[in-house]
Amino acid sequence: MAYSSHSTEQGKAVMDPEKIRASDADRERVADRLREALAEGRLDQSEHEERLDELYRAKTIGELAEVTRDLPAPGAGEPGPLDLSSPEARQLAASGQGRENIVAVFGGADRKGRWLVEPRTNASTMFGGISLDLREAVLSQREVTIQCAVLCGGVDIIVPPGVRVVNNTTAIFGGTSLHGTDAVVDPNAPVVRLTGTCLFGGIDVKAKSPKRKKGKSGK
Repeated sequence: MAYSSHSTEQGKAVMDPEKIRASDADRERVADRLREALAEGRLDQSEHEERLDELYRAKTIGELAEVTRDLPAPGAGEPGPLDLSSPEARQLAASGQGRENIVAVFGGADRKGRWLVEPRTNASTMFGGISLDLREAVLSQREVTIQCAVLCGGVDIIVPPGVRVVNNTTAIFGGTSLHGTDAVVDPNAPVVRLTGTCLFGGIDVKAKSPKRKKGKSGK
C-alpha cells in the first residue's frame, strides 16, 4: 500500500505528486531501500554512499524516486503495494473524489487489488458483509478514515504490515477486533482510522503481507 498526499477536494487543482515536498519519513523509507540494496549486492559501498548523498539533497518526491530508479521495489515479483512514483499510482490518485460509499444490504461488497482509498470511505452493511483489502491499495493521503455502519453484518479489513489502525468505533452488542496492528508505533506510519457504529455485528481488522504469486507448478 502506498499513499499520495495531493488534495482530493473537488474544485481544486490536483498537484503533481512528483512535485510534493519530501518529508523526513519519505527519506527514511528510501534510505531503508538503499540499505537493502547494499545487503543484496545490488549496490557496492561507493554506490551506496553516492545514493545517500543524492537522497539527502532531494527536495521532492520525484527527486527521491530518481534515487531508486534502477532498483526493484521491495518484494519485486509479488503483487505488493504501489510505489508512490509509479504512473499507475499517480493515475489512481488523480481520479480521487474525496469519499466513497460502499453499501451491502442482504449481500456482499468488496474492494481488493489495485484501488484508491479515498480520504473518507463510508462502509454500510445490513444483514450482509463488506471486505476491504488494502494490501495493494493506494492511500489518497497518509491518514484515511473508514466510517462503518454495521447492522447484523460484518466488515472485514486487511491492511499490510506497518499500517497503524486507530479504532474509534462504538459497539452495541457487537465488537471491533484488531489483529497484528498493535505493534505499529511509528508516528510517521500510514494511518487507517475507524469510526462509526457496530450494532449486532462485527468489524475485524487483520495485518497480513501481500499474497505471493504461485509458481508455474501452482505450489
